[in-house]
Amino acid sequence: MEINQQVKLFDKQAKKYSKRKKKNASELRMRQKLLHSAQGEILELSVGAGANFQFYPKDAKVTAVDFSASMIEQAKDTAREQNLDVHFIVGNVEEVELQEKKFDTVISTLSMCSYPNPEKVLQLMASWCKEDGQILLLEHGISTNSVYSWVQNKADSFIEKRIGCHINRDILKMMKESPLQIERIESLMLNSIHLIWAKPNKG
Repeated sequence: MEINQQVKLFDKQAKKYSKRKKKNASELRMRQKLLHSAQGEILELSVGAGANFQFYPKDAKVTAVDFSASMIEQAKDTAREQNLDVHFIVGNVEEVELQEKKFDTVISTLSMCSYPNPEKVLQLMASWCKEDGQILLLEHGISTNSVYSWVQNKADSFIEKRIGCHINRDILKMMKESPLQIERIESLMLNSIHLIWAKPNKG
């Protein structure tokens, strides 16, 4: 899907994202488990409506990127609610310039499904993270269950057109082929959702 089409889709969904950010109990538990170690200067990619902000340390300095200006507006409201210091950037994650800045924690949650070039984004994460920093991801993709994965493959085209998201990407394969060192992975829901703790470099 062309990037401008994606932006329009996510602009339309911004208020829905804001309303659901505190309602999905299982998703909130996963976010909390993954993000409790977030610290220092934090870079969050595809911030959406700011669902992760409630799990960041109150003294954290956060840089948040999203290509949807409407999502950013919702995230600004969330930052104010959480009294969190956030610098917002409206821009395409694949093209945004961060002035060679390095971050202690780089975060992406439920967004690898939407990037036109997710492999590039993983490379960028590695370049934006300090050598002793951490990269935290909560992502969904193709299941190892044959029945569920068949449904995912059949529905992928419809879902992409509807909400701008691919549901059949092989997240674990992408991770293994990326310039990231995987520290830990927890997989849930028929191995279709993954909590991933990583470092910026392999060996």
